Amino acid sequence: CSRWEEEKKEDGVKWMQLEHRGPYFVPPYEPLPADVRFYYDGKPLKLSLATEEIATFYAKMLDHEYTTKEIFQNNFFHDWRKEMTSEEQEIIKDLDKCDFREIHKYFVDKNEARKALSKEEKQKLKEEAVKIQEEYGYCILDGHREKIGNFKTEPPGLFRGRGEHPKMGMLKKRIMPEDVIINCSRDSKIPEPPEGHKWKEVRCDNTVTWLASWTENIQNTLKYIMLNPSSKLKGEKDWEKYEVARRLKDVVHKIRAQYRKDWESEEIKKRQRAVALYFIDKLALRAGNEKEEGETADTVGCCSLRVEHIQLHSWLDGQEHVVEFDFLGKDSIRYYNRVSVEKPVFKNLRLFMKNKDPTDDLFDQLTTTFLNKHLQHLMDGLTAKVFRTYNASITLQEQLKALTNPEDNVAGKLLSYNRANRAVAILCNHQRSVPKTFARSMQVLQEKIDTKKKQVEEAQEEVEKAEDEFKESEDAKAEANVKKKKKLLKRLEEQLAKLNVQATDKEENKQIALGTSKLNYLDPRITVAWCKKFGIPIEKIYNKTQREKFAWAIDMAGEDFEF
Repeated sequence: CSRWEEEKKEDGVKWMQLEHRGPYFVPPYEPLPADVRFYYDGKPLKLSLATEEIATFYAKMLDHEYTTKEIFQNNFFHDWRKEMTSEEQEIIKDLDKCDFREIHKYFVDKNEARKALSKEEKQKLKEEAVKIQEEYGYCILDGHREKIGNFKTEPPGLFRGRGEHPKMGMLKKRIMPEDVIINCSRDSKIPEPPEGHKWKEVRCDNTVTWLASWTENIQNTLKYIMLNPSSKLKGEKDWEKYEVARRLKDVVHKIRAQYRKDWESEEIKKRQRAVALYFIDKLALRAGNEKEEGETADTVGCCSLRVEHIQLHSWLDGQEHVVEFDFLGKDSIRYYNRVSVEKPVFKNLRLFMKNKDPTDDLFDQLTTTFLNKHLQHLMDGLTAKVFRTYNASITLQEQLKALTNPEDNVAGKLLSYNRANRAVAILCNHQRSVPKTFARSMQVLQEKIDTKKKQVEEAQEEVEKAEDEFKESEDAKAEANVKKKKKLLKRLEEQLAKLNVQATDKEENKQIALGTSKLNYLDPRITVAWCKKFGIPIEKIYNKTQREKFAWAIDMAGEDFEF
């Protein structure tokens, strides 16, 4: 039997045997050379080691937008001063008087030098990395040698966060063995901590899948060392996720009928739940969890929307009952959308907004917990998140059916695939900023197209010339020449068509991130089936890492798989 279908363990047990080397710790700080100096108020100042290390974190980021932000500067300076010696605290009192430029230049030069290394030297570095990967990057799980995802601890540095994060610039401390909890099986060889250190704790908990964990100091959240996405355990979890979403397909019409009925409910709480669920289903909004204020950037999801995040228009751009959404979602990505909704939804929203201030909650009687309890009651394993997976996957499948032309060549079919994937990314609001290199790479592509056009024109003239020669002589040699020239023309025309498709694809894709949905929301079996059906090599869509992650789907799905 395939490794995906080995015997199932009893409930809650994830493994019987787990052995590994523990995390790989970031190498210790290397002091700056004597001729690289920090200046305060125009004079060089020798810093203590700990203070110097933190100064390098800031210096490395000098050309980054972050270091221009006041909140970043304030958080950094506050945390930096805490680590200084009392003598340093007496002198260094103003960030504006600190000059990190020499340190910054040192790291820029170091980086350039690394890029300029010879092929042999680069190969040597690569071999060292592979050696560390071999030693620390694998574990033994139930007799299988499995790859670990992130086996290195995160290096110390300054916290960035996404969007306008209130904690940006704070000091992310170095992780020590004393911070780390190790998880492995009782009878395994317990990993040795680095010399002179000891682990915080060693435990044998086979109901969880992490190998090591620690608490990071900024958000006080737990960080884990987990298995690589290509491992059997992660593959099974991925497969289960899509199976839950497929089960939703069978009951979704009942759930929709139920929430429509609840729009007219006597209880306002039920009405709010029904409208929120309509948004989660129709617009693939995230549920939105309750959060502590001041801990994270001010981002919301469906249940935590405030009155200020929506505007109602009885009539807008030729559509009635339009809701205009404008808020910052996960990772501070702006969600902006105008949607025509059903009349009862519109009337309910009006009611929910009545006599409220802009900063009041729109769904004031609703929590994510209350919503998910209701969903669990409707279908086992159902949470708000499942709707996103379901709607994304079903959209991909429907778009592929609608857009794929069996007559197209491979490039044409791939454009259709990317367009179907784009429809999903737009539904899920997966945006990106236009890449810095976009204009340049587009220009390069355009130059290639222009060159190819010239070649096609020249080839057309050659064909005409050859045909004229054949008309005059009518000999076999001239006829063969016509065929040869036509064949060349056809090949050049195909190459030109392919380049044009690439340009279209690139342009349509410049502000849309396809990767998130491809990795997390789309059942890979839909893609595998499509590839098999139309004879498209799977590596045209999934790179090596993605093929490893989705090995289970490549194994299981035939060309007639239906989500």
